[in-house]
Amino acid sequence: MRGKILIVDDMKFNRQILQNLLKDEYECLEAENGRVALELIEKNIDELAAVLLDIVMPEMDGVQVLGHMEKKGYIDKIPVLMVTGEQDIHLVEQCFDHGIADFIKKPFEGKMIKKRVNKLVTLYQKKEEYQSKYEQQTIALRNQYRLLQEQAAKLRKNNENIIDMLGAMVEYRNVENNDHIVRIKRLTRVLAEHTMKLYPEYGLTKEKINTIVSASALHDVGKIAIPDSILLKPGKLTPQEFDYMKSHTIQGEVIVKGIAEFWEKEYVHYSLEICRHHHERYDGGGYPDRLKGEEIPLSAQLVSLADAYDGLTGERVYKDAVPAEEAYNMILRGDCGIFSPKLMECFRSAKKELEESIRPENGEKNTDEKEQTNP
Repeated sequence: MRGKILIVDDMKFNRQILQNLLKDEYECLEAENGRVALELIEKNIDELAAVLLDIVMPEMDGVQVLGHMEKKGYIDKIPVLMVTGEQDIHLVEQCFDHGIADFIKKPFEGKMIKKRVNKLVTLYQKKEEYQSKYEQQTIALRNQYRLLQEQAAKLRKNNENIIDMLGAMVEYRNVENNDHIVRIKRLTRVLAEHTMKLYPEYGLTKEKINTIVSASALHDVGKIAIPDSILLKPGKLTPQEFDYMKSHTIQGEVIVKGIAEFWEKEYVHYSLEICRHHHERYDGGGYPDRLKGEEIPLSAQLVSLADAYDGLTGERVYKDAVPAEEAYNMILRGDCGIFSPKLMECFRSAKKELEESIRPENGEKNTDEKEQTNP
């Protein structure tokens, strides 16, 4: 509890008057100049309730003392009342600029001084209590926020693991063991980063891109529901079989909705968009909803373009890989369907990085899952 008052005045008579007014409620310390005052402040900083400070003093005046107290941050902790008979307005302004709490004019008015000192001491002590509570609450909130961040990071990791696991299940059902999903994620990231740079109106951020890239692994998860007799058929599909194959977009949406309660909302949002709409085309010629133009979610447009590029450049049991330059030109010509003009601009900008993303690593073959006309 702060219970000390420091009275600073070069006149002993003035110090005695103030001490007699306050000694019943406070332990009074005295200083005859600014230098001694600063020494006493340093020694008693945690116990001082207030400082009554004269302006005109030898060795170091009151304004200089205020300057030192301000630098140390003491002004915010201890109320300082200037004790003076000076009428210089400029001097008064200087003191208030340093953060004093009030003025006491000479000659002293005993009852008024006592009331003003008590009021300020109470005010500052309440302020200190509130500040302490605020700091404690801030520390508690920061700790809670840190724990929430850690939990969110674990949840995101779990989301990604579930997504990768579901995506891998589709590949394991194919006759070809490959890294289609890995390449789709790389290609989607490249295209998304160029889109963020060239077209900020889409509102892409690094965080959104990370989520879209992760969700891209689920683009064909609906093929889990396609019978082996169709999914693994070595020959050409009949029109009826092809229509059934195309239903993997809707089946994927159903699968994601079935486990949505275990995921973050943003993962669910992008996963649903990508599963259902990654075969839509900008001219309305895609499926299942024949969406047109910007009706198609951006996430699905990005994955669709990545899927088309990987489909051309990947080797299959029924076809050889198309060279990257030829695949690039085929997509620009519209041989694989119509894509957004903006995405085509991003595709041109990202040409080199896209080629690097499909480059075989560690002697692996760039093979992809069997599809017929990119279903």
